[in-house]
Amino acid sequence: MEAPKRCFEILLLLLLLVLANPNAFIHRALAEGVTPEEAKELRDEVRGMFYHAFNGYMEHAFPLDELRPLSCGGEDTLGGYALTLIDSLDMLALLGDWEHFASSVEWIGKNLQFDINKTVSVFETTIRVLGGLLSAHLIASDYATGMKIPSYDNQLLNLAEDLARRLLPAFDTPTGIPFGSVNLLHGVDEHESKVTSTAGGGTLTLEFGVLSRLMNDPIFEQVTKNAVRGLWARRSKLNLVGAHINVFTGEWTQKDAGIGTSIDSFYEYLLKAYLLFGDEEYLFIFQEAYAAAMHYLYNDPWYVEVNMDSAAIVWPLFNSLQAFWPGLQVLAGDIDPAIRTHRAFFSVWKRYGFTPEGFNLATLSVQQGQKSYPLRPELIESTYWLYKATRDPRYLDVGRDMVASLQYGARCPCGYCHISDVEFHKQEDHMESFFLAETVKYLWLLFDLAAGPDNLVENGPYKYIFSTEGHLLPATPQISLLREHCSYIGAFCKSSDYNQESRTSDIAADPHEANGSGSNEGQVHSRFSSSSTFFESTLTSGLVKGFCPGLSHGQKFGITYLEPIDTTNQYESANKREPNILQSHSMVVVPNQGSDYSNSSNDNDHDNLQENQ
Repeated sequence: MEAPKRCFEILLLLLLLVLANPNAFIHRALAEGVTPEEAKELRDEVRGMFYHAFNGYMEHAFPLDELRPLSCGGEDTLGGYALTLIDSLDMLALLGDWEHFASSVEWIGKNLQFDINKTVSVFETTIRVLGGLLSAHLIASDYATGMKIPSYDNQLLNLAEDLARRLLPAFDTPTGIPFGSVNLLHGVDEHESKVTSTAGGGTLTLEFGVLSRLMNDPIFEQVTKNAVRGLWARRSKLNLVGAHINVFTGEWTQKDAGIGTSIDSFYEYLLKAYLLFGDEEYLFIFQEAYAAAMHYLYNDPWYVEVNMDSAAIVWPLFNSLQAFWPGLQVLAGDIDPAIRTHRAFFSVWKRYGFTPEGFNLATLSVQQGQKSYPLRPELIESTYWLYKATRDPRYLDVGRDMVASLQYGARCPCGYCHISDVEFHKQEDHMESFFLAETVKYLWLLFDLAAGPDNLVENGPYKYIFSTEGHLLPATPQISLLREHCSYIGAFCKSSDYNQESRTSDIAADPHEANGSGSNEGQVHSRFSSSSTFFESTLTSGLVKGFCPGLSHGQKFGITYLEPIDTTNQYESANKREPNILQSHSMVVVPNQGSDYSNSSNDNDHDNLQENQ
């Protein structure tokens, strides 16, 4: 009897160890690996997943915005303009499906219009609709992509410009940070909330910047860059930003700093705007913001939310939107922490079959009220980027597990369903358009890369930057090399490529956005002009090379800190504050002279959370 009893005790001990720390057993559980032949089969299976959902949408929901995959119906969720079709266009091109791509582009060019009395999210409309139109235009208009449509005559580009101009009134705020919503016919409603998220105000630069370059009109790029400046100028002395801000007063209404909900893609677009446009100002901001995030938010391998002023931990919570971060770290070249964090995040997926919207790191359980999985792509996206960077077959195993979860847990009659409770895998009758724009796209790219890539991204004529909605934005000369670089600071290039007689917007900029440093660097005028004088008065750092590495972002561009505007006089000048020096494990940001640094009071806030304890 002793031997069976002893075996039982050993098995019980092993079970407890697995439950306590599943990461230690991930490699053993997936040791068999994905063969090249299986990678091809998985790629084809993911292709089938896309068409199961896309065909379900076209047959049962089109031209409504999104599919109800359980009941096989449709619903308008954003603006009532065939949202899922627009979001799917570049995936059709990526799959080489010229017939569906061409017919979809033709239908949109003939039938879509934006002069409608609908109030829409500036953020969602930009990343889903504007980005989808621009990406498809750049593919359909270029023979080099192999998907050129002979009859295409810039219809999508014209629609994109019309849409963007209808969004411009949202930027008419004292801070330059846009309202969260705008009516496409009447502009901003007088009762519109003055509070917006950091991600909502800071995740518009790629789409608007590409449009400026395609239309030879800098107004779109200018307003979104001013929005980023407006947010960054109001960062805390720890170089952290909060989650929500008043666009009129510049006061933070929620001071929780993190890399997830309401902030996530603010970080993403800082780096990607630099990679796509070559604008060093975005890189300088990203370096400072990233260093602060790694210093104050990173509790290896997890990330927490802290108060932006004190760095006191507010939420020991993993939320699903954080899962994009390892992928961003790959683009930034910081691979080691990306690997550790991805492993921790995937352990949550393994536990439930999906990642819940919130997982409490203190209780190691699903956060109450955050039990759903709305088919999010972020962890899959990071898996793709880590495989691309390391070629570690472990990430193919991860992708295979994700395919299995989606096929067995989320597949429903006409598409793929939201999971309303990851613990019980209860399905909900909704399918977000980003499932086709991102989730299956990154899965397909992962396995196509393993099988021997044959697609536009890996073998096409350009390097591509993925938008936060997964849309393909190519680094073409027109987009990335618009202006030649100058050899030394203070030398400005002529901007003859830009339309010298473009329109002038009536949108007023905040004259206090940039605190001048005795030169015109970082200056923002009181009106957004499309004329060339913009480039002579506002430093677009893609024009300039040779910055002294010892200068802080504030010294380079004249942007330091802004206090919230006094609500009794919303247009009074904001007071300056000096930034602190900040160090992280991988980057160092040097402050303005005379600033002092002390973070000893925050040391207690950085006791590492054990990985799944």
